[in-house]
Amino acid sequence: MRKLLLIWMNIFVGFTLLSQGPNLPKINVQISGTIFNGNFDSIKISQFYGKFYKDFISTKPDKKGNFTMKGTLPYADYYMLRLGNENIQLILRDSANIKVYGDGKKIREFCNIINSDESQQMNQFSYKLDRWSAKIDSATTALKQDTSRAQAINTYMSGEYSKYQGARQEFMAMNQNSPQLILVLKTMNIETEFADYEGILNQVIASFGQSPTVMEYKKYFDSYKEQRDAGLTLGIGKVAPDFEQLGTDQKTNIKLSDLRGKVVLIDFWASWCGPCRKENPNVVKTYAKYKDDGFTVMSVSLDTDKEKWLAAIKQDNLSWPNHVSDLRGWNNRVAGLYDVKSVPFTVLIDQQGKIIKTNLRGEALESELQRIYGH
Repeated sequence: MRKLLLIWMNIFVGFTLLSQGPNLPKINVQISGTIFNGNFDSIKISQFYGKFYKDFISTKPDKKGNFTMKGTLPYADYYMLRLGNENIQLILRDSANIKVYGDGKKIREFCNIINSDESQQMNQFSYKLDRWSAKIDSATTALKQDTSRAQAINTYMSGEYSKYQGARQEFMAMNQNSPQLILVLKTMNIETEFADYEGILNQVIASFGQSPTVMEYKKYFDSYKEQRDAGLTLGIGKVAPDFEQLGTDQKTNIKLSDLRGKVVLIDFWASWCGPCRKENPNVVKTYAKYKDDGFTVMSVSLDTDKEKWLAAIKQDNLSWPNHVSDLRGWNNRVAGLYDVKSVPFTVLIDQQGKIIKTNLRGEALESELQRIYGH
């Protein structure tokens, strides 16, 4: 239970810019609306810089809670509409004309944002994060007060955690390649969810890469990745561990280092792996496009049944000659050498056997080969 609580203590509390953004194009915005039941005398568009808020535009609502504010902001980015001690998260771009309506006493729960579906969806999910964070706080307090309730608290929180995970998965599925996915990064542990963190970050960069907040996330990720790779067997720039294993005839050994001089995709897969079989057409297409340029594939199968392995190679038209397996499933020696935890998993190495990138699939793999071969 204690581990569960500690993992999620650093939940979403608002966007933080470590430093003010670079010299980017300024944007003009207008925000208006009505906040009834409001117990505040000003409304501000702000950003949080770690220890302090920087306010850019401010206005006072009338007695009925109506307000209008317009002005220039330094760049397109994530901002806060500050209402006293409460805030609403906004994604602001040039010429934004957003209307906000809500209950000032329950603004996190009851808020309608018009002309910015991104902001609306982001705030709805952030409210769910607030509720999950509150439950963690309550459970922690209850556990400190009465340790004899640990079992009951753990049972309750396990159920709530499942609900929260379901809400997070639904949010990610409904908002692919959207800037509001930055909220998901706020909930992720980069150490234990590194690959997923990288995938979500890439989606945010693709959709809102000019945002200084996103730039800070990328800077943090790149720094962490550099340190992580330095201590990894599969660190970028390191020579991939050499290996040899029996080919499809189960008599002849095929050795990775014999492919020096080619760019090689080491592809860990299995005939029983649905995602692997779904990815195979992408690998086949990429191999056909670049094989004459010196690109090849070394497929390492985690199968245990030789006939199913060979049938899948034929069915999926995996026409490259380098197929190996010791038919020991997850105990495959090469998979252990490369610390493979799930499949599909890939390692792209250059002509000298040095690692270029790991876990490339689909368009990401083709983009990397376009960079290498120039077409």
